[in-house]
Amino acid sequence: MTVAPQFAYRGNELYAEDTPLARLAQEFGTPLYVYSRQALREAWQAYQHAAEGRNVLICYGMKANSNLGILNEFKNLGAGFDIVSGGELARVLAIGGDPGKIVFSGVGKQASEIQAALQAGVKCFNVESEAELQRLSQVAQAAGRVAAVSLRVNPDVDAQTHPYISTGLKQNKFGIAIEIAPRVYQQATALPGIEVVGVDCHIGSQITETGPYLDALDKLLILIATLADQGIHIKHLDLGGGLGIRYSDETPLPPKTLLDQVFQRLNAQGLGHLQLVLEPGRSLVGNAGVLLTRVEYLKHGEARNFAIVDAAMNDLLRPTLYDAWHGVEPVLRRDGDGNTAQTYDVVGPICESGDWLARDRRLALRQGDLLAIMSAGAYGFVMSSQYNTRPRAAEIMVDGARSHVLRPRETVASLYAGESILPW
Repeated sequence: MTVAPQFAYRGNELYAEDTPLARLAQEFGTPLYVYSRQALREAWQAYQHAAEGRNVLICYGMKANSNLGILNEFKNLGAGFDIVSGGELARVLAIGGDPGKIVFSGVGKQASEIQAALQAGVKCFNVESEAELQRLSQVAQAAGRVAAVSLRVNPDVDAQTHPYISTGLKQNKFGIAIEIAPRVYQQATALPGIEVVGVDCHIGSQITETGPYLDALDKLLILIATLADQGIHIKHLDLGGGLGIRYSDETPLPPKTLLDQVFQRLNAQGLGHLQLVLEPGRSLVGNAGVLLTRVEYLKHGEARNFAIVDAAMNDLLRPTLYDAWHGVEPVLRRDGDGNTAQTYDVVGPICESGDWLARDRRLALRQGDLLAIMSAGAYGFVMSSQYNTRPRAAEIMVDGARSHVLRPRETVASLYAGESILPW
């Protein structure tokens, strides 16, 4: 079972577009991230279609996958960017992205990051606390600039998703409680170096129904009306990102379904003139990537069977961090495999019991087999590490029958090249 048409079997061999994955593993080694250019474009086109004829700015939530090759694809398609660090700002500028289409989110912006964003001329800062608002004012004043701001308000809406990726509840660290938002907006309008331009909200990730968005929107509409009564008129409404993808049997929410209902509410309130900002990440890249890994050993036991592969939690952290489910597909199927299938935990070589990629999977395996961990385009490589002194994987982009190296595999020597030994 694959979850993106760009990753499909031809006969018994799994392809990325017109490229056999086994050939890529042979050429570039494993573990290996492989992305489909066509899958990226089709995911973008779903948003573009939903936004057609409407004042919508789609800012790619680049924390999902920040490879320059990915960013450049979205820039060329017309995307803005949602960033959460100065490093991400530098990446957007490195590929020639338009700073006027950047929104800067995140709860812990440092003064140096704010200075760099002001210098670049970003569209908006999404402010997450009163303390951050004060710092923005101070830094902007010192730089002789004006910071355009939205307050990220926390509507206390349950996104019905994993608690680690739910961001809109009172107990989450994100945002300003919606109950005090009118007071904080008044404070913002009185601060030097600050211009109020929008309202921002982000309630979580991997959301597959409209209900949580519309619940949040209803609260935001009340807030916008309250602000208007206070003489504060905003220019844009940022609903964040969070649309889910299919990992196993989910039914993803089409962007058009969401936007149709959002604009119906906006128009009913006389707010159709507002620019709508969206920050999709996972839904643009998640199904556009796979992680290739090779079976090193099979270990059969009384309680569990283990397929020990060369990818690990340092390559793909989501399973051990979120208990996340990723499909596992053989790159080369053999006739009659169904008769020899057994239940395996797919685990890596790292010295942690939490080092697993999949559990209780029915697979027919032999030592040396190639496996594809599906839907690994989002929060895959970006969350990888060098734990156990393991070089990070290479990243490859497939475009039809061609493949391009987006990032070469690290070498072991590069991992400690900047370290030093104290003299005796």
